[in-house]
Amino acid sequence: MSDIKDATTADTAPTPDDALRMADAAEKKGPVLAADGRPLKQSLNRALRLQKLRALALVAPLLIFVLVTFIAPIADMLFRSVENEIVSETLPKTTAALEDWDAEGDTIPDEAVFEALYDDMFFAQEAKLHSRLGSRLNYEQTGVSSLFRKTGRSVEDMGEVFQDQFEDLDDFWKTGENWTSFMASDEWLADIQAWDADSGDRQPRFELRDGIDDILPATAESYTRFANYVRTEDEDNVYTEDPWAVIYSSFYDDLTRADAAAIAAYSGPAAEQIKSAATAATGFETIDYSEAFLDIDEDWHSIDVWRTIKIYSPKFTNGYFLNAIDMQKSIDGPELRPENERIYGILFWRTMVMSITITLSCILLGYPVAWILANLPARNANLLLILVLLPFWTSLLVRTSAWKVMLQQQGVINDTLVWLGLVATDDRLVLINNQTGTIIAMTHILLPFMILPMYSVMQTIQPTYLRAAKSLGATNWTAFWRVYFPQSIPGIGAGSILVFILAIGYYITPEIVGGTSGTFISNRIAYHISSSLNWGLGAALGAILLAAVLLLYYAYDKIVGIDNVKLG
Repeated sequence: MSDIKDATTADTAPTPDDALRMADAAEKKGPVLAADGRPLKQSLNRALRLQKLRALALVAPLLIFVLVTFIAPIADMLFRSVENEIVSETLPKTTAALEDWDAEGDTIPDEAVFEALYDDMFFAQEAKLHSRLGSRLNYEQTGVSSLFRKTGRSVEDMGEVFQDQFEDLDDFWKTGENWTSFMASDEWLADIQAWDADSGDRQPRFELRDGIDDILPATAESYTRFANYVRTEDEDNVYTEDPWAVIYSSFYDDLTRADAAAIAAYSGPAAEQIKSAATAATGFETIDYSEAFLDIDEDWHSIDVWRTIKIYSPKFTNGYFLNAIDMQKSIDGPELRPENERIYGILFWRTMVMSITITLSCILLGYPVAWILANLPARNANLLLILVLLPFWTSLLVRTSAWKVMLQQQGVINDTLVWLGLVATDDRLVLINNQTGTIIAMTHILLPFMILPMYSVMQTIQPTYLRAAKSLGATNWTAFWRVYFPQSIPGIGAGSILVFILAIGYYITPEIVGGTSGTFISNRIAYHISSSLNWGLGAALGAILLAAVLLLYYAYDKIVGIDNVKLG
């Protein structure tokens, strides 16, 4: 009975949970039924579930909006900061072959790795992926991007050595129809011959002939990749498309390395041509892939290039985060970058210090304004509040550009100081393209975000508190400092969080007025996202900045208490 009494006599309104407790207490004396004959507890549970579903339906649009526009982008940023699939996907055979290579030694990889590189680079240049891969690795070692572009233009010539010899041996090897006659299954051949390109139907998916990959494994793999690319990317007819040069080099490898008995036992389509080619292939001119790549560019015999490829071959990497803290991956593990390349630590420290400085400047300038607004008559306060809000009606870019004009050495501020005699004509202040310009401009831009929360809180402070303190003998300063100021701290806390978080992520204003010494880490993030296209590094910098903000927020909550922050 005490539970029922507590629930019904509480100061707050009863909730569905209170009703459940009442039902539990009542059921101890015997079953209680609802109007429909069901047990009361079961009916209450059902009503509670319906209430929660209705509440969820009401908040679902906002929840979906937050997930799509906030949570999903952050998750994508965090993924991009560790994602590194382009290396292993573009050079699958090369990265696999490099697993057995000793990167700590002083010798470049063997011939098998160069042969795998040829195969991967051929398909990469056909898919136009080699330049993207070069750009990715160029973030780690300068010059790799041009190396990959140059190699992509020349790699096709390597395979033509075998292509010419097979075509000179027999005209059978010149046309795509002859290749598909023994590489493709009979079902696929029937489907592709019945397929009409003008019908709008998709081209049949290529299927290998059963057993052909056992006899010609390298050829089967290369031809399948070729067929899939022609079908999906080029949207050409695989049946009539002549094979690429890499198919012939794979075919040569199979004929010279396969079991002679297996080829002799083969009796499928083009059996005679394959056996004849196997016999002739032993006398073909071969390729020294290592020397061929050296002829393209001597950097292919540089051990640093191969170390970079191996280090960044895993699908996930911590390299972006290491770069973001002025470190780099090496064969021996993470290590600091050369001193002249360490910039991000400086930028992070500068961003934190300047954001705190801007926040403190806004507090010092905004507190008196908020106090005046809160203590003026409502009519006058509203008029002045319009002036505080006026900057919001002007474009951020326009306000920043105006400060760029005003802060110049021949600008309004310096001209005024010279006119007042405070500064000599030949000794004008340098207020632009430095930290001073950034602090001045951003303080002006963010000041309203500090004034409004403080004004809202100060409005709720009763003037009678100050009068009571003075009546007890307190001076004006004592009454303010011990009575008024503590009550205004929640507004200061709300404004400080708002201004600091906005300041730490600003990049337009520092970019325009900050120069080289007044830019923030956000400027570097914007550069990597929009200019250098190093999205991984930009994402890593953004993730570290996010972690720093969350850490500071946690510290603020522990020291001040987020519950003490109020907006009025």
